[in-house]
Amino acid sequence: MGKYNYNSLMNNAKDYVLIIFGLLLYSFAFCAFILPHKIVIGGVAGVGTLVYFGTNETIPVAATSYAVNLILLAMAYKIVGRQFVLRTIFGVTVVALAIGVFEQIFMGIGHPLIPDTVMSVALGGILCGVGIGTCFIHNGSSGGTDIVAAMVAARSNVSIGRTMIFTDMIIVSMSIFLPFDGTLSERIEARIPTIVYGLMVTSIVAYMADMIINTNRQATQFIIFSPKWREIADRVNSEAHRGATVVDGQGWYSKQEVKMLLVWCRKIESVTIFRIIKSVDENAFVTQGAVNGVYGKGFDSVKVKMKKNKASHHDARTQNSLNENSTPTQFVRRSNQEE
Repeated sequence: MGKYNYNSLMNNAKDYVLIIFGLLLYSFAFCAFILPHKIVIGGVAGVGTLVYFGTNETIPVAATSYAVNLILLAMAYKIVGRQFVLRTIFGVTVVALAIGVFEQIFMGIGHPLIPDTVMSVALGGILCGVGIGTCFIHNGSSGGTDIVAAMVAARSNVSIGRTMIFTDMIIVSMSIFLPFDGTLSERIEARIPTIVYGLMVTSIVAYMADMIINTNRQATQFIIFSPKWREIADRVNSEAHRGATVVDGQGWYSKQEVKMLLVWCRKIESVTIFRIIKSVDENAFVTQGAVNGVYGKGFDSVKVKMKKNKASHHDARTQNSLNENSTPTQFVRRSNQEE
């Protein structure tokens, strides 16, 4: 029990360290490469940017984004639950503090670090996506449109991804109403490029975050047909330190019984598996496929919170009551029937 608690504590500490790192990276990229070019992106950071430039750089982005996040969390408390709110408060607090510090540094310089807008926002989008992805794979949250999407998903059949896309597009498009000295046509001509840049950054952030999340879980599956399956399986166990599952099959053309090996490994370990197969049987029939995630012993653990179902909870209490009122003979008989 003590060892389990120690490992659990260390894993939680590692998660929080990497969540903080991801959020700091996101805040740095946003303040250093995106905000100086007056680009409005999606999320609460985009709302803060609108208020920041709409008030002639009077109200900081950090203050607006933090206030909006707290309002959204208060609205979402009864819908998404206490655990989600507490976890998100940590993330939005770290982001607000980090943006507050970086905003003062990089906006105080007076000019963007990278003058070219395309290069700057592209680099900012990539780093923001890496930061958000790092935060997500360690069960963290940066708040913002995540909260809105969670509320909508809890009350309707609209997917979280679709809600986030629509919300971000609305926020980015609102930049056309920022203060501008000129006619309507001049305003549109000046704001359309910034809206395009904002949509570009939002797309890059989403793509990079998805890539980080999927790459972290990506594994490889091998299906191997070979008369030397025993030797291949033994070497996969001893050299690659991976398991192998033997499945009985039949070749329909030859009508002969065959053995099929199933092997799962990390993507970077696939070369080792190929070398083992080739050294044992060059004529082996092998298929390789990418799988998004492998969970269980030797791979990742499932990091999701299960919702408590009132009906299942009632059934469990009823079952416990039956077990308590049952004699040992009745309990054994019922267990045998279930088996």
